[in-house]
Amino acid sequence: MNYLKEERLNALAAEYVLGTLRGKARIRFQKLMMQFQAVGDAVAQWEQHLSGFADTIAPVNPGQNVWETIQLRLGHKVINTDHDNVVEIERAKRGRWRVLSMLSTAAALLLAVVLITTQPEPIDEVSHIAVVNNADNTPLWVIEVSSSSLSVKVTDAFAALDNKDYELWMVPASGEAPISLGLLPELGGDSRATPSILLDKSITALAVSLEAPGGSVTGSPTEVLYIAPIVSV
Repeated sequence: MNYLKEERLNALAAEYVLGTLRGKARIRFQKLMMQFQAVGDAVAQWEQHLSGFADTIAPVNPGQNVWETIQLRLGHKVINTDHDNVVEIERAKRGRWRVLSMLSTAAALLLAVVLITTQPEPIDEVSHIAVVNNADNTPLWVIEVSSSSLSVKVTDAFAALDNKDYELWMVPASGEAPISLGLLPELGGDSRATPSILLDKSITALAVSLEAPGGSVTGSPTEVLYIAPIVSV
């Protein structure tokens, strides 16, 4: 899964700042913060964004009876036993709880709005990985597979050829014909849906072929360059 996709990254960063991203998902996100500057930047932006909401809540000035009640609780003022003072204390208590209730309600509504608008997609754990190396055993593509997505990342060692494309294939262990997974990216990376057959035990390796622009026209690899085993993680 491409965690650096802007929409997904913002949603995860928001949940992290709010504290609703928990367990293994939170630990995994903290590791991403250490690996990628973009993740840390997204968290910082959400911290600044959410802290600004406090400024949108109108301040409430407590009445004199609130301060008197605080002084009474701290022992700075003696409680009179006459009925009028008892009534004033009870009024102060009710006023204090009314203010706290209003603030807690506003905070709950704000949190609900943020969660609804930034609900992230569930993090789908990577279950398999394949690294495509060249003849010098230098990685060219790193392929991560989860139950829902296949993520391909291009390394800095890769050098594209003019007027040529690279196509990715599933290689069945039975010796049957390879099955195309589409063209490989030549810069950066991409993510696509995981074919259900790719997670089957009958698929043990991936292959990369060199093709004319647009990919194979025959449905079979033209020139197989690399083969990479699929490893469970």
